[in-house]
Amino acid sequence: MRLNPSRRRLITIGVAAVILIAFVLLGSNVRVPYVALSPGPTVNTLGEVDGKPVVSVTGGVDNDPSGNLNLTTVSLTDGLTLFQALGLWFSSDYQLQPRELYFPAGVSNEEVQQQNTAQMASSEDNATGAALTYLQRPTAVGVGPIADDSPAQGKLEVNDVIRALDGQPVTTVEQVHEKIRGLAPGSTVAVTVDRNDTEQVIDVTLGTRPDDPKAGFLGVTPKVVSADPNVTITYNVGDIGGPSAGLMLTLAVIDHLTPDDLADGRFIAGTGTIVPSGEVGQIGGITHKLAAAREAGATSFLVPAANCAEAKTDAPDGLELIKVDTLTSAVDSLGALKTGAPRPHC
Repeated sequence: MRLNPSRRRLITIGVAAVILIAFVLLGSNVRVPYVALSPGPTVNTLGEVDGKPVVSVTGGVDNDPSGNLNLTTVSLTDGLTLFQALGLWFSSDYQLQPRELYFPAGVSNEEVQQQNTAQMASSEDNATGAALTYLQRPTAVGVGPIADDSPAQGKLEVNDVIRALDGQPVTTVEQVHEKIRGLAPGSTVAVTVDRNDTEQVIDVTLGTRPDDPKAGFLGVTPKVVSADPNVTITYNVGDIGGPSAGLMLTLAVIDHLTPDDLADGRFIAGTGTIVPSGEVGQIGGITHKLAAAREAGATSFLVPAANCAEAKTDAPDGLELIKVDTLTSAVDSLGALKTGAPRPHC
Protein backbone atom coordinates (compact mmCIF):
# COMPACT_ATOMS: atom_id res chain seq x y z
CA MET A 1 0.00 0.00 0.00
CA ARG A 2 1.37 3.35 -0.98
CA LEU A 3 1.12 6.26 1.44
CA ASN A 4 0.04 9.57 0.10
CA PRO A 5 2.66 12.35 0.19
CA SER A 6 1.09 14.22 3.11
CA ARG A 7 1.06 11.08 5.27
CA ARG A 8 4.69 10.29 4.40
CA ARG A 9 5.58 13.84 5.32
CA LEU A 10 3.91 13.47 8.73
CA ILE A 11 5.71 10.19 9.42
CA THR A 12 9.05 11.72 8.44
CA ILE A 13 8.44 14.71 10.71
CA GLY A 14 7.41 12.38 13.53
CA VAL A 15 10.52 10.21 13.23
CA ALA A 16 12.73 13.30 13.06
CA ALA A 17 11.02 14.71 16.15
CA VAL A 18 11.61 11.48 18.09
CA ILE A 19 15.27 11.45 17.08
CA LEU A 20 15.63 15.12 18.04
CA ILE A 21 13.99 14.57 21.43
CA ALA A 22 16.22 11.56 22.08
CA PHE A 23 19.30 13.58 21.12
CA VAL A 24 18.27 16.46 23.40
CA LEU A 25 17.62 14.07 26.30
CA LEU A 26 20.93 12.32 25.81
CA GLY A 27 22.87 15.55 25.36
CA SER A 28 21.28 17.08 28.45
CA ASN A 29 21.64 14.10 30.77
CA VAL A 30 24.49 11.83 29.66
CA ARG A 31 27.73 12.65 31.51
CA VAL A 32 30.97 12.70 29.56
CA PRO A 33 34.36 11.50 30.93
CA TYR A 34 35.86 14.98 30.85
CA VAL A 35 36.36 17.89 33.24
CA ALA A 36 36.70 21.57 32.33
CA LEU A 37 39.59 23.67 33.60
CA SER A 38 39.30 27.45 33.83
CA PRO A 39 40.89 30.39 35.69
CA GLY A 40 40.18 30.09 39.40
CA PRO A 41 40.18 32.59 42.27
CA THR A 42 43.37 34.30 43.41
CA VAL A 43 44.14 34.94 47.08
CA ASN A 44 46.43 37.60 48.48
CA THR A 45 48.72 35.79 50.91
CA LEU A 46 49.25 39.13 52.64
CA GLY A 47 45.49 39.56 53.11
CA GLU A 48 42.59 37.72 54.70
CA VAL A 49 40.13 34.94 53.93
CA ASP A 50 36.81 35.01 55.79
CA GLY A 51 38.12 37.68 58.13
CA LYS A 52 41.27 35.76 59.12
CA PRO A 53 44.83 36.35 57.87
CA VAL A 54 45.96 33.95 55.17
CA VAL A 55 49.41 33.90 56.79
CA SER A 56 49.78 34.78 60.45
CA VAL A 57 53.20 35.10 62.07
CA THR A 58 53.40 35.60 65.80
CA GLY A 59 56.71 37.20 66.69
CA GLY A 60 57.15 38.66 63.22
CA VAL A 61 58.81 41.95 62.32
CA ASP A 62 56.19 43.37 59.93
CA ASN A 63 52.57 42.61 60.78
CA ASP A 64 51.13 44.50 57.81
CA PRO A 65 53.21 44.17 54.62
CA SER A 66 51.95 46.27 51.73
CA GLY A 67 50.87 45.14 48.28
CA ASN A 68 49.76 41.79 46.91
CA LEU A 69 51.49 38.42 46.75
CA ASN A 70 48.65 36.41 45.29
CA LEU A 71 48.55 32.66 45.02
CA THR A 72 46.60 31.50 41.98
CA THR A 73 44.31 28.57 41.35
CA VAL A 74 42.56 26.61 38.62
CA SER A 75 38.83 25.91 38.77
CA LEU A 76 37.69 22.41 37.84
CA THR A 77 34.14 21.71 36.63
CA ASP A 78 33.06 18.08 36.89
CA GLY A 79 29.88 16.20 35.97
CA LEU A 80 29.62 17.72 32.49
CA THR A 81 26.83 16.71 30.17
CA LEU A 82 27.49 16.28 26.46
CA PHE A 83 25.94 19.68 25.65
CA GLN A 84 27.85 21.42 28.44
CA ALA A 85 31.12 19.89 27.27
CA LEU A 86 30.48 21.01 23.70
CA GLY A 87 29.65 24.52 24.84
CA LEU A 88 32.78 24.79 26.98
CA TRP A 89 34.92 23.29 24.22
CA PHE A 90 34.09 26.27 22.02
CA SER A 91 34.91 28.73 24.82
CA SER A 92 38.40 30.21 25.00
CA ASP A 93 38.19 30.33 28.82
CA TYR A 94 37.90 26.57 29.32
CA GLN A 95 40.04 23.55 28.56
CA LEU A 96 38.65 20.01 28.51
CA GLN A 97 40.77 17.26 30.06
CA PRO A 98 40.12 13.53 30.60
CA ARG A 99 38.41 13.08 33.96
CA GLU A 100 40.69 10.19 34.92
CA LEU A 101 43.63 12.60 35.21
CA TYR A 102 41.97 14.21 38.22
CA PHE A 103 39.68 11.44 39.48
CA PRO A 104 41.56 8.13 39.00
CA ALA A 105 39.58 4.94 38.68
CA GLY A 106 38.85 3.36 42.05
CA VAL A 107 39.36 6.61 43.95
CA SER A 108 36.27 8.36 45.31
CA ASN A 109 35.66 12.10 45.06
CA GLU A 110 36.03 12.30 48.84
CA GLU A 111 39.43 10.62 48.66
CA VAL A 112 40.55 13.03 45.95
CA GLN A 113 39.48 15.95 48.16
CA GLN A 114 41.38 14.46 51.09
CA GLN A 115 44.49 14.14 48.92
CA ASN A 116 44.18 17.79 47.82
CA THR A 117 43.79 18.89 51.44
CA ALA A 118 46.82 16.83 52.47
CA GLN A 119 48.86 18.36 49.64
CA MET A 120 47.97 21.85 50.82
CA ALA A 121 48.94 20.97 54.40
CA SER A 122 52.28 19.68 53.13
CA SER A 123 52.68 22.85 51.06
CA GLU A 124 52.14 24.95 54.19
CA ASP A 125 54.70 22.90 56.14
CA ASN A 126 57.21 23.27 53.31
CA ALA A 127 56.55 27.02 53.14
CA THR A 128 57.42 27.35 56.82
CA GLY A 129 60.55 25.26 56.36
CA ALA A 130 61.66 27.13 53.25
CA ALA A 131 61.16 30.56 54.80
CA LEU A 132 62.99 29.71 58.03
CA THR A 133 65.83 28.02 56.13
CA TYR A 134 66.20 30.98 53.75
CA LEU A 135 66.28 33.45 56.65
CA GLN A 136 68.66 31.19 58.61
CA ARG A 137 66.29 31.15 61.56
CA PRO A 138 66.68 28.44 64.22
CA THR A 139 64.75 25.32 63.24
CA ALA A 140 63.75 21.98 64.73
CA VAL A 141 62.16 18.77 63.42
CA GLY A 142 58.41 18.43 63.75
CA VAL A 143 56.11 15.49 63.15
CA GLY A 144 54.11 15.92 59.95
CA PRO A 145 51.56 13.49 58.48
CA ILE A 146 51.53 10.04 60.07
CA ALA A 147 50.84 7.09 57.78
CA ASP A 148 47.84 4.90 58.55
CA ASP A 149 48.68 1.59 60.24
CA SER A 150 52.29 2.68 60.69
CA PRO A 151 54.45 2.11 63.79
CA ALA A 152 54.10 5.78 64.75
CA GLN A 153 50.30 5.80 64.63
CA GLY A 154 48.90 6.05 68.12
CA LYS A 155 52.36 6.78 69.53
CA LEU A 156 53.44 10.09 68.00
CA GLU A 157 51.18 13.04 67.21
CA VAL A 158 51.24 15.60 64.42
CA ASN A 159 53.13 18.73 65.57
CA ASP A 160 55.21 16.85 68.14
CA VAL A 161 58.77 18.21 68.02
CA ILE A 162 61.40 15.47 67.83
CA ARG A 163 64.32 16.29 70.09
CA ALA A 164 66.28 13.02 70.07
CA LEU A 165 66.33 9.43 68.81
CA ASP A 166 67.81 6.85 71.18
CA GLY A 167 69.21 9.71 73.20
CA GLN A 168 71.02 11.28 70.26
CA PRO A 169 69.87 14.88 69.59
CA VAL A 170 68.41 15.56 66.13
CA THR A 171 67.91 19.00 64.64
CA THR A 172 67.34 18.33 60.94
CA VAL A 173 64.99 16.24 58.82
CA GLU A 174 68.00 14.55 57.23
CA GLN A 175 69.24 13.38 60.62
CA VAL A 176 65.88 11.75 61.37
CA HIS A 177 65.81 9.98 57.99
CA GLU A 178 69.40 8.76 58.38
CA LYS A 179 68.86 7.45 61.92
CA ILE A 180 65.60 5.59 61.19
CA ARG A 181 66.84 4.05 57.95
CA GLY A 182 69.98 2.88 59.73
CA LEU A 183 67.96 0.79 62.17
CA ALA A 184 66.70 -2.70 61.36
CA PRO A 185 62.97 -3.44 61.06
CA GLY A 186 61.64 -4.77 64.36
CA SER A 187 64.06 -2.77 66.48
CA THR A 188 62.76 -0.30 69.04
CA VAL A 189 63.71 3.38 68.93
CA ALA A 190 63.27 5.78 71.83
CA VAL A 191 61.78 8.98 70.41
CA THR A 192 62.16 12.04 72.63
CA VAL A 193 59.47 14.58 71.74
CA ASP A 194 58.28 17.93 72.98
CA ARG A 195 54.48 17.79 73.11
CA ASN A 196 52.64 20.87 74.33
CA ASP A 197 55.80 22.09 76.09
CA THR A 198 56.23 18.78 77.90
CA GLU A 199 59.13 16.49 77.04
CA GLN A 200 58.51 12.75 76.95
CA VAL A 201 60.22 9.63 75.65
CA ILE A 202 58.13 7.25 73.53
CA ASP A 203 59.32 3.79 72.47
CA VAL A 204 58.31 2.84 68.93
CA THR A 205 58.95 -0.54 67.30
CA LEU A 206 59.95 0.08 63.69
CA GLY A 207 58.35 -1.56 60.68
CA THR A 208 59.86 -2.31 57.26
CA ARG A 209 60.22 0.30 54.55
CA PRO A 210 58.24 -0.70 51.44
CA ASP A 211 61.17 0.23 49.20
CA ASP A 212 63.94 -1.29 51.34
CA PRO A 213 63.35 -4.44 53.42
CA LYS A 214 66.55 -3.85 55.40
CA ALA A 215 65.64 -0.32 56.53
CA GLY A 216 63.49 0.68 59.49
CA PHE A 217 60.17 2.43 58.95
CA LEU A 218 58.62 4.90 61.40
CA GLY A 219 55.73 6.13 59.26
CA VAL A 220 56.19 9.84 59.89
CA THR A 221 56.88 12.66 57.43
CA PRO A 222 59.27 14.98 59.33
CA LYS A 223 58.93 18.70 58.74
CA VAL A 224 60.97 21.81 59.49
CA VAL A 225 59.49 23.91 62.30
CA SER A 226 60.60 26.97 64.18
CA ALA A 227 62.89 26.35 67.13
CA ASP A 228 62.12 29.83 68.43
CA PRO A 229 59.21 29.57 70.90
CA ASN A 230 58.34 33.20 70.19
CA VAL A 231 57.70 32.56 66.48
CA THR A 232 54.51 30.77 65.44
CA ILE A 233 53.39 30.49 61.80
CA THR A 234 49.85 29.52 60.84
CA TYR A 235 47.86 29.48 57.58
CA ASN A 236 44.28 29.99 56.48
CA VAL A 237 43.78 29.48 52.73
CA GLY A 238 40.10 28.53 52.84
CA ASP A 239 38.90 25.76 50.52
CA ILE A 240 41.99 25.74 48.29
CA GLY A 241 43.83 22.42 47.92
CA GLY A 242 46.88 21.07 46.15
CA PRO A 243 50.62 21.81 46.39
CA SER A 244 51.10 24.81 44.10
CA ALA A 245 50.66 27.62 46.66
CA GLY A 246 53.98 26.84 48.33
CA LEU A 247 56.09 29.60 46.79
CA MET A 248 53.63 32.42 47.45
CA LEU A 249 52.97 31.29 51.04
CA THR A 250 56.74 31.20 51.62
CA LEU A 251 57.16 34.74 50.34
CA ALA A 252 54.38 35.93 52.65
CA VAL A 253 56.12 34.36 55.66
CA ILE A 254 59.38 36.05 54.69
CA ASP A 255 57.54 39.36 54.31
CA HIS A 256 56.24 39.07 57.88
CA LEU A 257 59.65 38.13 59.27
CA THR A 258 61.61 40.93 57.57
CA PRO A 259 61.22 44.72 57.67
CA ASP A 260 61.18 45.35 53.89
CA ASP A 261 58.00 44.80 51.87
CA LEU A 262 58.68 42.30 49.09
CA ALA A 263 55.78 43.49 46.95
CA ASP A 264 56.45 47.16 47.77
CA GLY A 265 52.79 48.03 47.15
CA ARG A 266 52.67 46.25 43.80
CA PHE A 267 50.22 43.55 42.69
CA ILE A 268 52.32 40.43 42.17
CA ALA A 269 50.95 36.95 41.64
CA GLY A 270 52.61 33.60 41.16
CA THR A 271 52.62 29.87 41.65
CA GLY A 272 54.99 26.97 42.26
CA THR A 273 55.65 24.18 44.68
CA ILE A 274 58.36 24.63 47.31
CA VAL A 275 60.58 22.41 49.44
CA PRO A 276 62.47 23.46 52.58
CA SER A 277 65.75 23.70 50.66
CA GLY A 278 64.14 26.34 48.44
CA GLU A 279 63.70 24.70 45.02
CA VAL A 280 60.59 25.90 43.15
CA GLY A 281 58.74 23.16 41.30
CA GLN A 282 56.52 22.88 38.23
CA ILE A 283 52.73 23.08 38.50
CA GLY A 284 49.72 22.44 36.26
CA GLY A 285 47.29 24.87 34.65
CA ILE A 286 49.75 27.74 34.26
CA THR A 287 47.88 29.51 31.44
CA HIS A 288 44.65 29.55 33.48
CA LYS A 289 46.53 30.96 36.45
CA LEU A 290 48.05 33.70 34.32
CA ALA A 291 44.61 34.69 33.06
CA ALA A 292 43.18 34.72 36.59
CA ALA A 293 46.04 36.86 37.87
CA ARG A 294 45.75 39.45 35.10
CA GLU A 295 41.97 39.62 35.52
CA ALA A 296 42.48 40.27 39.24
CA GLY A 297 44.89 43.13 38.49
CA ALA A 298 48.36 41.59 38.72
CA THR A 299 51.13 43.20 36.70
CA SER A 300 53.90 40.68 37.45
CA PHE A 301 53.76 36.89 37.76
CA LEU A 302 56.36 34.55 39.27
CA VAL A 303 56.55 31.55 36.91
CA PRO A 304 58.39 28.31 37.80
CA ALA A 305 61.20 27.89 35.28
CA ALA A 306 59.82 24.54 34.16
CA ASN A 307 56.51 26.21 33.24
CA CYS A 308 58.01 29.06 31.21
CA ALA A 309 57.66 27.47 27.77
CA GLU A 310 53.94 26.85 28.27
CA ALA A 311 53.38 30.22 29.95
CA LYS A 312 54.72 32.10 26.92
CA THR A 313 52.20 30.44 24.62
CA ASP A 314 49.26 32.32 26.10
CA ALA A 315 50.50 35.16 28.27
CA PRO A 316 47.97 37.98 28.84
CA ASP A 317 48.95 41.46 27.71
CA GLY A 318 50.37 43.62 30.47
CA LEU A 319 51.58 40.74 32.65
CA GLU A 320 55.34 40.45 33.16
CA LEU A 321 56.48 36.81 33.38
CA ILE A 322 59.37 36.53 35.86
CA LYS A 323 61.19 33.20 35.78
CA VAL A 324 62.07 31.62 39.14
CA ASP A 325 63.72 28.31 39.97
CA THR A 326 64.57 28.84 43.64
CA LEU A 327 63.27 30.88 46.53
CA THR A 328 66.43 32.97 46.41
CA SER A 329 65.82 33.83 42.75
CA ALA A 330 62.23 34.82 43.58
CA VAL A 331 63.26 37.16 46.40
CA ASP A 332 66.08 38.62 44.30
CA SER A 333 63.69 39.23 41.39
CA LEU A 334 61.23 41.03 43.64
CA GLY A 335 64.08 43.22 44.83
CA ALA A 336 65.04 43.95 41.23
CA LEU A 337 61.42 44.79 40.43
CA LYS A 338 61.48 47.49 43.11
CA THR A 339 64.60 49.17 41.75
CA GLY A 340 63.98 48.54 38.07
CA ALA A 341 67.06 46.33 37.80
CA PRO A 342 67.18 43.49 35.22
CA ARG A 343 65.46 40.27 36.22
CA PRO A 344 65.06 36.90 34.47
CA HIS A 345 62.02 36.51 32.22
CA CYS A 346 60.34 33.60 30.53
